[in-house]
Amino acid sequence: MAEAALKTVPLDRARALQWLQKYGVYAGVALLLVVNIVITPHFLSAENFRTQAVQVAPVIIVALGMALVIGTEGVDLSVGAVMALAASVTALYLGYGLLPALLVVALFAAGVGLANGALVALVGVQPIVATLALMVGGRGLALVLLPQLKDLRNPQLASLGSGDVLGIPYLILIAAVLALLVAFTVRRTTFGRQLLAVGDSRPAAQLAGLPVRRVLIVVYVVSALLAAVAGVLATARLQASDPTSLGNLMELSAITAVVVGGTPLTGGRVNIAGTVAGAVLIQLLTATLIKHDLPPSWTQIAQAVVIVAAVYAARGRGKR
Repeated sequence: MAEAALKTVPLDRARALQWLQKYGVYAGVALLLVVNIVITPHFLSAENFRTQAVQVAPVIIVALGMALVIGTEGVDLSVGAVMALAASVTALYLGYGLLPALLVVALFAAGVGLANGALVALVGVQPIVATLALMVGGRGLALVLLPQLKDLRNPQLASLGSGDVLGIPYLILIAAVLALLVAFTVRRTTFGRQLLAVGDSRPAAQLAGLPVRRVLIVVYVVSALLAAVAGVLATARLQASDPTSLGNLMELSAITAVVVGGTPLTGGRVNIAGTVAGAVLIQLLTATLIKHDLPPSWTQIAQAVVIVAAVYAARGRGKR
């Protein structure tokens, strides 16, 4: 009897850990919702839900690109700098019209992503080193282009930041559409299968004849473009371009959302639904602490605890 009981305990623990790996982020979101309903005044108001959704939308968009990069066993630390660069370029070219400004933003972002991808895929630089260089250089370029905060008064940009369709803000709709597109790409396209194969084992993918270098370059370009989208949307919402602070620590928020959402840092798997839920979890946690008058430093501590818990739960999950 005692021996059977000892065998049951590790088995139950393994099942609990497996459940936590798959559904822990959703349980965390549900728990925070219940806690806030009980202790936070006016939490169930439509205005509060709108505010939370608008605030989390840029994080979701950046995290989608980060999930693709991590799926290849990489990381992109330059996403915050790309957001700042997008804000600077938007302010500089907005006088020519919103569409021309967005096209120039896309060119700058694609250039950063191309540089990241080339360093990783062609030169063989470690992703953390390559993107760290662009993180520093990109932020510096953003500040060279626009050294200080600049107010933007453009009706089209204002509409992008505050407009809605049937009461649903554009920011939320854009984040939702991009999440669906990325999920479809990962699950249903040849490129998605190639991406997962590269993350699972790059040498095996090369032996199988897959275009490993092209996949890596495209992934970093997509990550940069998504970060630029988030930067433009954040700028539109604020009606101001602030390259000094916009995107600060966004790379950490995105990585947290991806890891908490169930995408392993070892690559070979991408969980888009979990990534979105991870971003929502971080937003709810931050909002909860702020609404109860706790200082911002507690938010950083709470995120650190969430990261450690997610990494602990991910032990043994590894690749597919």
